[in-house]
Amino acid sequence: MSRGTGPGAVAGQSIEAAIRRANRAGRPAITAFLTAGHPHRDRFADTLQAVAAAADVVEVGVPFSDPMADGVTIQRASRSALQAGVTLPWILDQIGRAPLPAPVLLMSYLNPLLAFGPARLADAAAEAGIAGFIVPDLPIEESDELLESLEPRGMGLVQFVTPVTPEDRMAGICARSSGFVYAVTRTGTTGGSFDPTGAAEMLARVRRISHLPVQAGFGVREPAQVRALAPHVDGLIVGSALVERLEAGEDPATFLLSLRNATTGTAESVTPASGTKRPVSHGDAR
Repeated sequence: MSRGTGPGAVAGQSIEAAIRRANRAGRPAITAFLTAGHPHRDRFADTLQAVAAAADVVEVGVPFSDPMADGVTIQRASRSALQAGVTLPWILDQIGRAPLPAPVLLMSYLNPLLAFGPARLADAAAEAGIAGFIVPDLPIEESDELLESLEPRGMGLVQFVTPVTPEDRMAGICARSSGFVYAVTRTGTTGGSFDPTGAAEMLARVRRISHLPVQAGFGVREPAQVRALAPHVDGLIVGSALVERLEAGEDPATFLLSLRNATTGTAESVTPASGTKRPVSHGDAR
């Protein structure tokens, strides 16, 4: 339970703390998404550690046969992981064994969680050090059963708002979220592009309402987007672009640190053995 879960813990507190630390350092937090077991099941633990050393928060995707909120990249990753035999118990075991410096969220559609069982899930996730959950197809009106299992163990649910969420509903969603509020920057599935100006207007509306940090996702791919959105958001979630780099065999830390450093004058590198970050000169930046 070293990553902030356990009886009596406030739901999502380690996630919120990680985002606030990044903000105090003068930059938006970076939450990195990867599909568990993809592209190489036998290298997942090493990949997870590399991502966790370079990101502020890690979002691990549980592969599912019908990932309705995801675009082609994460659909492909889910199919690959399922074919490789990746299961929710395997994912929890892998995460629980890994010494990770960043809080970990599980992103799962509802069916695998119901099949596992909410009470059993809460125990196993807390034992693995999971800090919270994202469940895209679980509306707040139907979330009580899962929350009643998760919250006593210090875990909660990150909730979504979108460009078309009415303001009164947005207030209710923000009040029920844990860790942060996930602001979807565009209508549609993950992986596409978005309009920074329109996203900034939507993010300002969410931040006026939310007591939690607000992170923007769906379409974040490059440092220029981080710089454009930094004044309007507490953090950014990168998913499809990272998955594509992992599929290409690239070092995830190089890409993630380019996003972390987009708004600061000091670059950072990651010491692989410990997962710690150290300031470096621009000539040494990866």
